[in-house]
Amino acid sequence: MAQPYTVKVLEQCQIGPPPNSVPTTSLPLTFFDIPWLLCRPMQRLFFYELPYPTHHLIQTVLPILKNSLSLTFQHFFPLASNLICPPQPHKPHILYTDGNSVPLTITECIGNFDHLIANYARDARDLHLFVAQLTPTRVLHGNTRVLPLMSMQVTVFPNSGICIGVTFCHVAADGRAFHNFMKSWASICKTKGGHLACIDTLLPCHNRDVIKDPNGLEPNFLEEWWKWASTWKEDTRLINDVLVDKVRATYVLGRAHIENLKHRITSQCMDKDLHVSTFVVTGAFIWVCLIKSQDSLVSDFSDMDKIYYFNFVADCRKGLEFPIPSTYFGNCLAICFVSLKRSELVGENGIFEAVKAIGKKVGESGALEGAEKWLLDWKEISELGHLVTIAGSPKLGVYETDFGWGRPKKSEVVQIDVSGAISLAECRVEDGAIEVGLALSRKYMVNFNAIFEHSLKLL
Repeated sequence: MAQPYTVKVLEQCQIGPPPNSVPTTSLPLTFFDIPWLLCRPMQRLFFYELPYPTHHLIQTVLPILKNSLSLTFQHFFPLASNLICPPQPHKPHILYTDGNSVPLTITECIGNFDHLIANYARDARDLHLFVAQLTPTRVLHGNTRVLPLMSMQVTVFPNSGICIGVTFCHVAADGRAFHNFMKSWASICKTKGGHLACIDTLLPCHNRDVIKDPNGLEPNFLEEWWKWASTWKEDTRLINDVLVDKVRATYVLGRAHIENLKHRITSQCMDKDLHVSTFVVTGAFIWVCLIKSQDSLVSDFSDMDKIYYFNFVADCRKGLEFPIPSTYFGNCLAICFVSLKRSELVGENGIFEAVKAIGKKVGESGALEGAEKWLLDWKEISELGHLVTIAGSPKLGVYETDFGWGRPKKSEVVQIDVSGAISLAECRVEDGAIEVGLALSRKYMVNFNAIFEHSLKLL
């Protein structure tokens, strides 16, 4: 069936920091950055309601967007930089030189804006029209690879709204760093570029010396990365082929449901120190619903001892032995795995068991404990295929990104369509509620919807 949306390119340009505003700067990768070198690009969409014709948006909104983006890159210049990957044993690093910039494509879409921002299941291919593709890697003399780190697209929906699509490499920034960039851009745009003081509390720290490596993780991670890079094959499949049977939907876990879950768990649990947060109970609830939804899709129910994994990241800007500024720009994430048998997840107390497992991991005091196995664990577990990964976090404040047009009507994490992760964000319309983004096969989504609705009624 043909896709109902098409886009027309109106303009292609490059946006970077103002000329001569940022000196040539080389940033080394820390041990927190290296695990993300082989991560697929992050893709985030922000939809805003702006009921004006195309010519009005082109003439009034876009010039301010471009100017404010340039001013923002002056402070967040790593995103306008390149990742330099020389041959082993030389270390990869991020390099900014004067004139570096990010490609920005302006497009127009004649289509149903409200359908795109709906929560109900819809064709996963639709949103991929609105995310920019990264500029291809260049290979220099001596086999040094140069990888651009960001690409952007702004799509105008006449008399309906506007969509800002950003694609970036995780090695340059984690979720907190990226959303500080987006909120800074939005704040400067809101003041029409006239008051840079509006981002004083968000100004990034680029000092890599604040990251200490007491366990000597960097050389080990580099060795693992070099091994992977030598055999890495890029996924060259067409996105429409990959997503031909996939739909994506957003589910909302309401505040009342979350509080009921917390109360139910704490009343059952003997361990009064167990970490029972909104993230923990939401992750556990969705994990169990996903595994139960597979029951009618598989024919072999005999192996109930099979191990299933749940993967998430934890921000390390607080809680380490060395202080890290809250505005540190780069990656500062611990990679966490928990595991349970299938029988435990689909059993009568599945959510309780999942909460105990995730809560125990979240509550651990040593963020870097077991860090030497992050890459090896990821490779081994991801190859098994029984893995649920979390993208995003309710703590990132996605819906606080206001360019002067109000809060986003919807924000989507597009790469989950391919990666198989589930996305979490704070709910736009209810404080304390959580939005959960999923991309599944059509049949799997029908099953998940039934399990999710039935499980909510039991809370």
